[in-house]
Amino acid sequence: MSIFSGRAAAVAEGKYTLSGYPREPLKKGLPKTISSLCPQCLKVIPAELYEEGGKVLMRKSCPEHGECRDIYWGDAGMYLRNERWTFDTGCGVSNPNVTGEVNCPWSCGLCGMHLNHTVLGNIDLTNRCNLTCPICFANANVTGYVYEPSIEQVRDMLQAYRNERPVQGRIIQFSGGEPTLHPRFHEIVRLAARMGFTHIQIASNGIAFGDLDFALRAKEAGLHTIYLQFDGLDDSIYRVTRGRPLIDVKMKAVENIRAAGMKIALVCTIVRGVNDRAVGDILNFAIANSDVIAGISFQPVCFTGRISHAERMAKRITLPDVMIGLEEQTGIVKRTDFYPLSFVSPFSMFIGALRGEEITNFTCHPHCTLCTYLVIDDEGKAVPMSRFIDVEGLVTDMYRMAGRTAKSRVKAFAKIKAWNSLRRHYHEGRAPRGLSFTKYLHTLNGMLDKEVGRGKGARTFRTMMVGGMHFMDAYNYDLSRIRRCVIHFSSPDGKLYSFCTYNSGPCYRQRVERAHAVPVGEWKTYGG
Repeated sequence: MSIFSGRAAAVAEGKYTLSGYPREPLKKGLPKTISSLCPQCLKVIPAELYEEGGKVLMRKSCPEHGECRDIYWGDAGMYLRNERWTFDTGCGVSNPNVTGEVNCPWSCGLCGMHLNHTVLGNIDLTNRCNLTCPICFANANVTGYVYEPSIEQVRDMLQAYRNERPVQGRIIQFSGGEPTLHPRFHEIVRLAARMGFTHIQIASNGIAFGDLDFALRAKEAGLHTIYLQFDGLDDSIYRVTRGRPLIDVKMKAVENIRAAGMKIALVCTIVRGVNDRAVGDILNFAIANSDVIAGISFQPVCFTGRISHAERMAKRITLPDVMIGLEEQTGIVKRTDFYPLSFVSPFSMFIGALRGEEITNFTCHPHCTLCTYLVIDDEGKAVPMSRFIDVEGLVTDMYRMAGRTAKSRVKAFAKIKAWNSLRRHYHEGRAPRGLSFTKYLHTLNGMLDKEVGRGKGARTFRTMMVGGMHFMDAYNYDLSRIRRCVIHFSSPDGKLYSFCTYNSGPCYRQRVERAHAVPVGEWKTYGG
């Protein structure tokens, strides 16, 4: 039996993970009870999700610290729509780091209860930074110690992703701190390329890319994308979010990354009352620079420290709020253009079924993400794909075909059916001018295959992902999201952690860094 056949059977039954643990199905609808954390003592406690005033609220009570309420999602209709269009098919990994009895989220690393393999693997190269951002949770200036893995440790951390089964890690992001400060940064990028990672990116504030030579050397080493910290187009915003004016730094980074031939994804931390009115300007800027900007990830701020209920309610913003803001401020996208990331899972399942192997599958929780794709013509006009493709009909067809193809020995018929489905759900009359069905297929091929998409003249039409991911804090924690996380962190001890256990809740980041760090003074003494 092939790996895919075994996984397909597990998905069909929906009872166990690949490592044999009972699989908890996704609860849908409102109201419902989930498992959360007390924001003070971090004990696992029940929480109720319910609709009130058109929003989805969370209410929970700790026997010791009392009741806590928060806004979970800013629009109940979008919340339920995301549940309707998610494909909760993840079955975890067959070689988890943690086996035996597990206690989520306190035995993370990954455990056998986890339902998804790694889609994006993170490695922190340092906790040092050349900024002191008020909203940051990883900075040596604050912690008093330096965490900076050696290149040998980084190699082991990369290998942890490549060892993952049944799907090897293929997409890597170097983060921090500011990853470009690592003294062997370019060498580490080359190492990742040699180890078979098909997409290499970094999360950066962009300061290093003010040096064109640095950008050119990064490109030569194998770097593909810079996840560029970008909170707006006005220095009044950066003074609040980053502690200093930075717009000139961002513009110089964009210019040099373009010159070096790499791509940018703008990463925008959004705080209500600070830059929520700037999301439209950010989208317009990205479209105007779509030759170098390939995507935007809006990230509503998470609260990692103690904060009063009143202040939290004043500053809390959720994914639907951001997407509604984009609709109101631009008119380019509508809230109905956005879907959960797992909406595209049937495409991965179908391709995997054709190949007879497991491939990367975006099966994260429906309330972690909202995203859409824009197609941008030569005149700079951007149109969401959902305007000229019946995306709901298409993914439904792909989901059905994936299951049938996995069981069939004759794959040629599946390819014909897929072609016909693409043709049937494509409406050329509503597409951007000049985007024929053939050119659309060419564009789609460039999106699905990074190597094809990077070639000169590979895509007649540019595409741009516009979306958001809301990382959790202790106030809105949901353990069902933890188990479905697809963005993981690797540590020097070989373990993998989901993003929201590494940075919030149990905060494994602190434990990992302290176990492998030196005091700032000692680091400086030894030539840091």
